[in-house]
Amino acid sequence: MHKAGFVNIVGKPNAGKSTLLNQLMGEKLAIVTQKAQTTRHRIFGIYNEEDLQIVFSDTPGVLEPKYELQEKMMDFVKDSLQDADVFLFIVDVTDKEEPNEFLVDKLNKIPVPVLILLNKIDASNQEAMLEKVEYWHSKIEKAEILPISALEGFNTDLILPKLKALLPENPPYYDKDQYTDKSERFFVNENIREKILLNYDKEIPYSVEVVTEMFKEKEGIIFIDSIIYVERDTQKGILIGHKGEAIKKVGTEARIDLEKFFSKKIHLNLFVKVKKDWRKNERDLKNFGYR
Repeated sequence: MHKAGFVNIVGKPNAGKSTLLNQLMGEKLAIVTQKAQTTRHRIFGIYNEEDLQIVFSDTPGVLEPKYELQEKMMDFVKDSLQDADVFLFIVDVTDKEEPNEFLVDKLNKIPVPVLILLNKIDASNQEAMLEKVEYWHSKIEKAEILPISALEGFNTDLILPKLKALLPENPPYYDKDQYTDKSERFFVNENIREKILLNYDKEIPYSVEVVTEMFKEKEGIIFIDSIIYVERDTQKGILIGHKGEAIKKVGTEARIDLEKFFSKKIHLNLFVKVKKDWRKNERDLKNFGYR
């Protein structure tokens, strides 16, 4: 008997969805920062055992879109709400704002199991946690609730057995040696973007898109040329920094991470170009993979 199915991870921005995906996969597939809207694409992580395949789907955080890029991000979320065998709804217990009613309403109507993961319990106390459990029982009655810490790995070992019990009997959807649906260039782009999110403030990280134009291996070394696009000339100047020091720091941090990821020596070249208002341009968004 072999079980296989799709498990989609949904929630508000910065709830810990990508951290959870990485924890469950035992591999860093999704970039993680403290900034909201870190995840822009839908990323599949394919977990395999001899008699099990779980296709995890990490999605952007649910928000009210303000421009075209965010509209496309929410399209990925809407797609994910239609094709799962089980939903993992991750909730940040430190979040004081009201829950996203669109998402709560969808999860109440969807005829598949929902597991609510109350995340970041290391930052909460027992009394507050009991209140959260009671609150979420009232919001989505059919859901099972599990307090976790995705960052610390607390209770995350309980998730896989629960999912295995819930998933249907199916043959594997992907080859058993495949662990993601994304290309090598995608992970290069995301790694560079992560370093920009970590090293720059305000609007700069959100105005950036990365495109890898060359990824070529020769004699055990991977040669990579990546273009970092920004929306305005002033952003280009800030990104490069005085005498190129800022962009050099991004390149060094990305190269170190990529050498660990690919287990090979990396030669990385970064270039910065301006593509005016690309976040609002339908053609640019399509070219950048936001379909």
